[in-house]
Amino acid sequence: MARIVEVGAKEATAREATAEAVMVTTPEACSQLVAGTKKGDVLEAARVAGLMAAKRTHELLPFCHPVSITGADVAIDADEDSGRLTVRTTVRATDRTGVEMEALTAASVAALSLYDAAKAYDRAASIEGVRLLEKRGGKSGDYRAKD
Repeated sequence: MARIVEVGAKEATAREATAEAVMVTTPEACSQLVAGTKKGDVLEAARVAGLMAAKRTHELLPFCHPVSITGADVAIDADEDSGRLTVRTTVRATDRTGVEMEALTAASVAALSLYDAAKAYDRAASIEGVRLLEKRGGKSGDYRAKD
């Protein structure tokens, strides 16, 4: 039987998680996204989509608690020569449970927003490497992904 884990007895502590996702497309499509399209500033739209996703993670994933996010950042690094757009998200909260899923959801949705714009230029574009890079705080301690 599915259930949400009880966290009521846990102490609220500072927590932070950083995640990434990479959208891979052609160099030409990447340059077009960076320059802007008829839809507008694609990178800014993806940043906003990532922030919105972080706030709504508990509505999408059945085992996630609503978390009181105290801050979030979404950065996109475009390498036009290789056609790679790397999304990095960091989510912070002071709560009883971590923010790993919020950071991963933000990175995923920001990458999906990029893909939504890229598909007009490259149907073969892909999203790769969605992963947790780092987390701090909580009972399980700190984690840092190996490069």
